[in-house]
Amino acid sequence: MSPVPTLTQLDEFRWEIAPTESPGMRVPGVLFANSALLESLRTDPSLTQLANVATLPGIQNASLAMPDIHYGYGFPVGGVAAFDLEQGVVSPGGIGYDINCGVRLLRTSLALDEIRARLAPLVEALYKYVPSGVGSKGPVAVPASEMDEVLAGGARWAIEHGYGRAEDLPFQEEEGRLASARSEFVSPAARQRGLKQLGTLGSGNHFLEVQSVDEVFFPAFADALGLEKGTVTVMLHCGSRGLGHQVATDYIGLMDQFLARAGTHLVDRQLSCAPIGSEEGQRYLAAMAAGANFAWANRQVITHGIRRAFREVFQRPDEELDLAVVYDISHNMAKVEEHPVGDGRRKVLVHRKGATRAFPAGREEVPSAYRPFGQPVLVPGDMGTASYVLAGLPSSIDRSFGSSCHGAGRRLSRHAAVRQFRYEEVTRKLWERGILVRSASREGVTEEAPGAYKDVEEVVRVAEGAGLTRRVARLLPIGVVKG
Repeated sequence: MSPVPTLTQLDEFRWEIAPTESPGMRVPGVLFANSALLESLRTDPSLTQLANVATLPGIQNASLAMPDIHYGYGFPVGGVAAFDLEQGVVSPGGIGYDINCGVRLLRTSLALDEIRARLAPLVEALYKYVPSGVGSKGPVAVPASEMDEVLAGGARWAIEHGYGRAEDLPFQEEEGRLASARSEFVSPAARQRGLKQLGTLGSGNHFLEVQSVDEVFFPAFADALGLEKGTVTVMLHCGSRGLGHQVATDYIGLMDQFLARAGTHLVDRQLSCAPIGSEEGQRYLAAMAAGANFAWANRQVITHGIRRAFREVFQRPDEELDLAVVYDISHNMAKVEEHPVGDGRRKVLVHRKGATRAFPAGREEVPSAYRPFGQPVLVPGDMGTASYVLAGLPSSIDRSFGSSCHGAGRRLSRHAAVRQFRYEEVTRKLWERGILVRSASREGVTEEAPGAYKDVEEVVRVAEGAGLTRRVARLLPIGVVKG
């Protein structure tokens, strides 16, 4: 890895890597951060990745990094880049292996005292009905003959098969389905990996968390979301599981072959890519959309499991428990969108790798019930800290292609966290604060220990200070299910 490039401060919340810093840079790299976050980044290889992205053909305006930036595959996690549709490229490393990893928030009608009184059986029921961990198998075994329907239908397929409510769909990004999906471009190996994984969390940083609304900052929007202080919510974070991972693996290999035939050399081979308009580029985008639909179907089946757990523990019907979808937001995606570029506007392919849309009020992409306020942006913290609901701002369009952070962002690698933290100590400290954790493995807890993550308060402060989002509500954890 080449030396970490120098950062120049643009303002309180923006830092720049000049195009002269690294050979081949076509545009600057721009990092959203403040002094508190910057200290741990000055020698971080993710900044080199930010500069490397700026060397890709057809990149527009700048290579961007959100305040939760950390080292990833090719692109840094938290990386955003937009590419010209004719001259630009699509890079699977700029989307990520877990295609359409996303965060969904549900609200409940239950009081915090009711949850506390039944917390242990509730967490156990959630663990039972939402399988987690490496290799976990879900409650829905999809027949191979139906996989095409899942890959085309997304969340709608799940609802049509009894896993949810029709009213869940409007509160999901893209209503839980990308119409551009082409299942024939998903390999047999990817399909096989997905057959038994619908309705599962997986491992790593994926979780299911029971929370309560601790504070409201934007009452009008919080009211539209159905969130008030003391409201109990459920947040889940997961994606396309093995199917999405295999799609990424398949197409990185395909694009490596394309680059070898063309004699193209990249500053980092993990940036493997193909022209957007090429056969390889178009096939990948269609397969990526199919993987995204699988992820939405997965989160929809998990939602069904959550509702089943609450019914069992509280012995009440769904209509009394509420458990409505507040919003479902995606990261690890590439989408064609219209944005300001140079002196005008044009359609570009926006890569968001560990970053989310943060569209402002009035945009058609925002659900009609929320359109007067902006798109909800869901930002998980860690098991021991707050998560946030934010709202996209108009200035995000000019500054970040309408993007914001997707979480707190790792401070330590998983291996470093396992070396530093002990399962008994992490769970004891969380329990002393009233947070109950249930995990498929001890490593699932130590890898994700609160100390392994950046300070979510600083991350949110930067996103707000930079004009990307504003705070709507803060949520505190009560019970956690981990892989």
